[in-house]
Formats: sequence, structure tokens, C-alpha cells
Amino acid sequence: MIIGIIGGGAAGFFSALSAKKQFPLAKVIIFEKASKVLGKVKVSGGGRCNVTNATFDSSALAKNYPRGENFLKKAFQQFNAQSTVDWFEKRSVSLKTYPDGCIFPLSNDSQTIIDCFLKEATQLGVEVQLQTPILSLEIKESKFVLFGREQEFIVDRVIVTTGGQPKLEQLNWLAKLGHEIIPPVPSLFTFNMPENPIRELMGNVVEETCVKIEGTKLIGKGPLLVTHWGMSGPAILQLSAWGARLLETKKYQFAVLVNWLNETKEEGLRQQIQVVQAEHGAKMIGNLNPFPMTNRLWNFLLEKSGIQATTRWKEIGAKSCNKLVNTLLNDRYEVTGKTTFKEEFVTAGGVSLTEINVKSMESRKVKGLYFAGEIMDIDGITGGFNFQAAWTTGFIAGKNVGND
Repeated sequence: MIIGIIGGGAAGFFSALSAKKQFPLAKVIIFEKASKVLGKVKVSGGGRCNVTNATFDSSALAKNYPRGENFLKKAFQQFNAQSTVDWFEKRSVSLKTYPDGCIFPLSNDSQTIIDCFLKEATQLGVEVQLQTPILSLEIKESKFVLFGREQEFIVDRVIVTTGGQPKLEQLNWLAKLGHEIIPPVPSLFTFNMPENPIRELMGNVVEETCVKIEGTKLIGKGPLLVTHWGMSGPAILQLSAWGARLLETKKYQFAVLVNWLNETKEEGLRQQIQVVQAEHGAKMIGNLNPFPMTNRLWNFLLEKSGIQATTRWKEIGAKSCNKLVNTLLNDRYEVTGKTTFKEEFVTAGGVSLTEINVKSMESRKVKGLYFAGEIMDIDGITGGFNFQAAWTTGFIAGKNVGND
């Protein structure tokens, strides 16, 4: 039996290793269009590779996927975050869990993960064909004919692991086989704020914020990073993932409301201000920053509230206090456009999950054709969740691809 795997990324490699392990007599070939495999793994997490997340309850883990939650909840019964940790540690890859739940290789180097996969592939006898794009496929006499640029390959089974595709036409070859395709839109992206003076504070991070998209119920929580084009960080990326389809309909023109003090409410903040006024009333407000943010950001927010940095805490009147409270808890910014991570782009959309058997990852439309990874309408928020979906679906596809 010959098993062809289209795509040499995270899901493709995990599918190949799983298939060869389960069906050792089968010939397993990865067809990769680029000159190197695992390109996204290499650059992910700033070159560190966030392999999974320490969310070991499968139902809780599945809640981190704006698309695919119910599908993955079932899939995680076969291979979950603990399975990932066990898989790597069994192959002598030490992992480290960080306070936010993200799990990285102890080496903090994505090459460690790539080397592990390449070593395993060599030991198992998985073949890799580089610079071999598969442009389309046909079914002939219960075999699959894969069409490259200049050559054809005949295989018995196929796992499609080509990742997220930014354009709908790139999925036409799967639509021609009868699959429903959910149109792709960008998922993880940062918010552009052209001309907004907040951009002068690029590099500033507030560790705990709560950000809302105005006029919606969408909320992102966690660190917020000010960049030279606007805002990024986990809180923003969460919003971009959960709001991927909505924000696309808005043409990426909308407003966000930032609570710089996380989930602090107005009453609690006013009490905090009263305490500072009572204890440090004679101090200048610009010199005494009682909140978990940089002095640069604090002074920026004071200016935005119309309060001079030389004002004494005890001199703040009711009107100025109201403005400051509103700025700290409900700071409004206009967003005009987005910036996607080119190397790490994630898309919402792909092959509809209704077309795929969750127990095997086999197409319900074409027998012998399987899917794994982001080619399906699955995407997660940041924190190792997208790789976990790749490992899980790849494991299941590989485990079942040789069955009758």
C-alpha cells in the first residue's frame, strides 16, 4: 500500500509518522511544495515552537477553538494535550510549561521539534519529496492519481495536510471532489491604528487587560502589546480569532474598548483612587503611578484624560476623576485594517467538518481520502492550540488511513 501525504508541515509530518507506525509495511510519502519541510514549525512562537497547552481536560481544551470545538472535543478522546507531552518526552524531547499554560521545548528552539520529527521519519522509513507541489488529484480504479507540475504519482490512500489557504480558489480542487468549502478568512491578526498617538508607545506591554469590540459581545483577555502599527498581544489575537468572520464583514473597520486594569469595575477603581489621594495627596499624579503599567503609558493616559502630570493627587476634581476612570476602564480606539503574521498565518475556513468522520478523519465524500490540520475548518487561539489540533487530527488520520 502507498500512502500519499500532501503537505510537509506539522499535520503532514504527524500524519506520516502515525501512518508508518500503524502500518509499517505501507510506503508513506510526504509531498512538500517547498524546499524545506516544517516551515511553520520553524518560525512559530518566535522560533521557539509552542507545541501545546497545559489544558489537560479535553472539554476545556476544545473551548479554545473558535471553529471546531465540538469536533475536536471528540477527537481529543483519542489524542489530547497529555498525549502530545507523552509523545515528545518518549522521544527525549524535554518540555517546559510556562505560567500562562504554554508548553515549549526546554531548549526554547523550534529546531529541537524539527530534528525530532526528521529523526523519527528516518527511523520509520518515511519518504519526503521536496519541491513537489501536488496541483490536483483524480480517482481512477480505486487509486488516486496525484498531479504534480511535470509528473504523476499513483497512491492507494491520501491525507491532505496543506494547511490554511488564504484564497478560496486554492481549495477548488477539493470542492471538485464534492466537498463543501467554508470560505477562508484571516484569523490571528493584529489591529492597525494609523495615526493614533498610542503607537508612539510601541513596546509597552500591560500584562492583564480586558478588550472589547464595540457593539459586540466579543471580549479578549490577557497581555496587550502596543506596536508601531497599533495593538497586538494575546488579548488582541483572541479577539481577532473569535471575531474573524464578523470583522471581515466590517472590512476591518471597527472600534475597541480597552480596560487597562483587566476586570476592575468603576466602584473599585474610585475607592482605589480615594486611597491614593488620602495617602499621597501631595504627590504629583505624573510621578505616582499606582497601576500595573509603565510610567510612559500612565502619562499618556493622563494626557488623554486632560490631566496635567504636575497636578497633585489631592487636586483632582470630580470632572477630571470621571475622565480618568473612563480612560482607564473604557479607553476607545478606532481600528482601520489588520496585519497578519505572514509566516504564522492562521485561517478560519476550509473543508467543512460535516464532510469529515471525526473518528478517522476520512472524507465522507471520497473513500480513502483523509484530512488533518488547518485544511479543515478548524482554528484555535494563540497558546499552542493550533499545533495541538494538527497533532490530534494527524495522529487520527495516520492511525486509520490504512484500514479497509
